[in-house]
Amino acid sequence: MNEKHIQMISLVMIVAGLTFVVFLYSTEPRSFAEVTSKGSVAIGTYSVDRSEFDRGLAAFRQEDFAGARASFDRGDPEKRDAPTQFYVAYSYYRQGWGRLSNDDALFQAGLESASRALAIDPNLRVADQTLVMKTPLELRNELDEGLKLTASDLNPLKLMRERK
Repeated sequence: MNEKHIQMISLVMIVAGLTFVVFLYSTEPRSFAEVTSKGSVAIGTYSVDRSEFDRGLAAFRQEDFAGARASFDRGDPEKRDAPTQFYVAYSYYRQGWGRLSNDDALFQAGLESASRALAIDPNLRVADQTLVMKTPLELRNELDEGLKLTASDLNPLKLMRERK
């Protein structure tokens, strides 16, 4: 190998190393798992861990909403999957819904997740037959209405309404 090839290879290795250091400083990962997930987002190969998503969906259907969100967060650590973020928002809605009043903190967190799902995929429509609301837009509107204080909140017939 001649001297010119060695210099070129060394230069490429230095540029690659500097690029990696800049990537680490810009993303500030706390663990190696974060490095790999942020790296996969950067190169366009990010995907959801299906086993964690399925575990979260099972917990959601058993009405263990905090456990479902924990599984969804493990399955989608970068919050880049629209269906996962939709189910996260729906779990906040179901946990925060009440006949007399709604939990504003949970509804606000759900609103953020629904908005994130809508930003990722505005045309998302979930085919889950157990859900009343099928799109992030419907869910976001329901969460937004739940955060507003109106005269209809004092209506005694509100006690008869059903959770969606």
